[in-house]
Amino acid sequence: MEHILHFGLGSFARAHLLDYTADAGGWDVTGVSLRSTAIRDGLVEQGYNYVLCVQEMGIKKIDILRDVLVAADDPQAVLEAMAEAKIISATVTEKGYHLDAKGVLDLNDPAIASDLAGHGPRTLIGFLAYGLAGRTRPVTVMSCDNRIENGDVLQAAVARFAQAAGLIIHWDSTRFPNSMVDRITPATTDSVRKMSGDIMAVPTEAFREWVIEDDFAGPRPDWPGVQFVTDVAPHELRKLRMLNGAHSLLAYAGLACGFTYVHEAVTDPDLRDLVEQLMTEAGNTLPASVKGQAPAYAKALIARFENPQLVHRLDQIAMDGSQKVPYRFVGTLRAGRADAVVEGIKAWIAFCISETHADRRLNDPKASEITEAVHSDNPDAALLELVGAVDLFELIVES
Repeated sequence: MEHILHFGLGSFARAHLLDYTADAGGWDVTGVSLRSTAIRDGLVEQGYNYVLCVQEMGIKKIDILRDVLVAADDPQAVLEAMAEAKIISATVTEKGYHLDAKGVLDLNDPAIASDLAGHGPRTLIGFLAYGLAGRTRPVTVMSCDNRIENGDVLQAAVARFAQAAGLIIHWDSTRFPNSMVDRITPATTDSVRKMSGDIMAVPTEAFREWVIEDDFAGPRPDWPGVQFVTDVAPHELRKLRMLNGAHSLLAYAGLACGFTYVHEAVTDPDLRDLVEQLMTEAGNTLPASVKGQAPAYAKALIARFENPQLVHRLDQIAMDGSQKVPYRFVGTLRAGRADAVVEGIKAWIAFCISETHADRRLNDPKASEITEAVHSDNPDAALLELVGAVDLFELIVES
């Protein structure tokens, strides 16, 4: 049995990577929670097995999870497990990369600085750098996060950390393929737990997609339906600018209108028109290889958003906006005229301001900086500075 070690065992990883890997056969997975014990504690009672509640397909048992480690409790156990794994993968969301506004690893980030000082490791970047240091056996490190060129970005962050820490990594035997992942996975509800009889059940849609750069250092599972390509970038842009951009627009504008779920917000005529406009604008910025797919993709996305059985909360999508806005909105805006994208950025700014004035702390790694920006002399400019878009101030704020 071959082995994957996966950092970030949230609902998406259990609905995507583990689902694909279970279908492939011949591989099992050890999960790593960087801080929280909740997932381990919930799964250990049932032998690390759990069920997916797949819409239109029913309940599917996933039984390939070997163990769940909590890095904060025993970092050495995680490093030892890394040494065994043929593939090390991660879904730690955008904030788990600890990048600055320029997309470079922030060595002054408190968690990164702590890892560099030898107090840990406790971040994904720190674990990868220390775990790969001195390793000569081939290993593939695979990001499954929503980030353009996610493998390249992850490798650059690890390399910067390793250089700062004086660690030697054998890059010739280590690969960081880029990838694009897609499956809408809302938070689990009590009704899902009751219906499935599993407190750790994960609800998800039937649709799933995975595109991976065919650049592995060693063996990989025979994942069914995965596209192995030489260039993932066009697929990443299609998904980030169209699906994720539309999701974020619905989240910030929909919450302002009093909606709770995606399927509610998308039925509002004004929001629906704005989302369709955003998808058209985003589609016009895509590379030629996928540009022709944009109209059909947009139509399929609207149908997925309308699905009332997914109960995808807008506040779940609105989390970590400072990390998402640069990739879901700003990149599209820099690539061409995008009036609906401008409205999406304005909606995020308004969301930050309204939540701060209501004394509700944002669920965002830059929550303190956002609060400071909102209370500054020019909140719009200060917030745009946080997402690397202050140079677009006139286009966004004064349009």
